[in-house]
Amino acid sequence: MWTHRAWPSGGLGAYATWCNAVEGNTTFYATPSAATVRSWADQTGSEFRFLFKLPKSITHELRLTGADTQLRHFLTAIAPLGERARTLWIQLPASFGPDGLGALAAFLRGRPGEHRYAVEVRHRAFFADPQWERRLEDVLGEAGAEWVVFDTTVLFQTPPSSPAEREAQLRKPRLPRRQRALTAHPVVRYIGRDDAEQTADGWHDWVGTVADWLREGRRPTVFIHTPDNAEAPVLARRFHDDVRAHVPALDPLPEPAVPDEPLTLF
Repeated sequence: MWTHRAWPSGGLGAYATWCNAVEGNTTFYATPSAATVRSWADQTGSEFRFLFKLPKSITHELRLTGADTQLRHFLTAIAPLGERARTLWIQLPASFGPDGLGALAAFLRGRPGEHRYAVEVRHRAFFADPQWERRLEDVLGEAGAEWVVFDTTVLFQTPPSSPAEREAQLRKPRLPRRQRALTAHPVVRYIGRDDAEQTADGWHDWVGTVADWLREGRRPTVFIHTPDNAEAPVLARRFHDDVRAHVPALDPLPEPAVPDEPLTLF
């Protein structure tokens, strides 16, 4: 997402001055048109990165089986973005459990080499049973795919204190935190609370982990969310600054476009 009523106006172009990557959730619902993709390319520089979610027709309806035509159509649509859309996000439904590993392995096997794949699972067996955790890691490792970390532990730390937190706790999965990278390009999706300080307090472990990954030569992508996402761009930049304090060689984020009314943390 790159628009929010609380964020600076200007759409993707303005967002790209605040952050250098974005989750592409709209592609879950529909494959974008050629004109739309050209617009995205025109509004972003070559260093910007999209993490596009594969369409639900592939992941949720066909459950990765017999989806070659749909995948080719999707890859053709986003091809003009080139390296900006190198990593593709496979978000699987909570019902996709160990019995689906064969379908996942077959889907990942022989995928086009110009793309990387990052897989998000929500079935509890992959987190509660070491056997299935190892088997999933084996499937992903054989394909050079990453396991997307979706960290909701801070979200569920205490009862909700706002309608947005209540809705988030109803909709988001409550799963143990993982902090292990399988590839050179780990992906973390962190969701905190409406309170900015509570959100920042909860990401301290991630600052150290991400700093370690960078020192190892990995190139992680981290997305910072809150239940209402009103302060997400500011918090993302704050997280980046916290990591840079540990890894000074990390490039700074671009200078943000100045909104009509400044974003604040409070």
